[in-house]
Amino acid sequence: MIEAKKDVVFNKLFSIFHKRMLAFSFDKIYWQESSKLPAFPCIFVCNHSSWWDGLIYYQLTKTVIQQDMYIMMHEQGLKQFPYFKKLGAFSIDRSSPKEILKTMRYAEVLLKQGKSVWLFPQGDEYHLEKRPLQFQPGTLYLQEKLPEIPIIPVCFYYSFAHKRKPEVWIKAGNPLYSNDLPGDSRFEKTLLLEKKCTDALDGLKNDVISEKTKHFVNLL
Repeated sequence: MIEAKKDVVFNKLFSIFHKRMLAFSFDKIYWQESSKLPAFPCIFVCNHSSWWDGLIYYQLTKTVIQQDMYIMMHEQGLKQFPYFKKLGAFSIDRSSPKEILKTMRYAEVLLKQGKSVWLFPQGDEYHLEKRPLQFQPGTLYLQEKLPEIPIIPVCFYYSFAHKRKPEVWIKAGNPLYSNDLPGDSRFEKTLLLEKKCTDALDGLKNDVISEKTKHFVNLL
């Protein structure tokens, strides 16, 4: 497992390059939150459909999510782009149950230290329209260990509309606790979390298509 090694100087330099790259690549990045995000540690979960997802996440940490955030990333990807560990990325190797447990325990330690953690519970990158989302159980593992820490569901939706460049639409849902996810097992609760996130993503898609988007703000 590769641990995160945040670097303040690198973070500042990367932030300049990153903002320019997003402005060059996207027309707008829109954001809406259902309620004010908590100021204390959270487990953020999001659908994963694009190479851009990690960089969009980074933009959120620079604008609307004012928390010390860490993100779980495929070990192969982190080895390919090792500089991401300087931005708070840590790895998971899903080919080994032992390595998965090591990563989940590392995420648990981060949360106990007052950090927030961002997860893509699908585990892999899939097409935006693929259903079901097929969440892995890691999110509920963490909340079983730390039931006082909420899950914040987030949806990313990419769209071409009236401009040459695409738009990104992002919506954060209300905090969820274990009691909000009925079920007797981690599997049952994971399925319910998956359904809530699927419904939220489909709702966001419908809002974008019908242009019911006046409550969104642009982050670029």
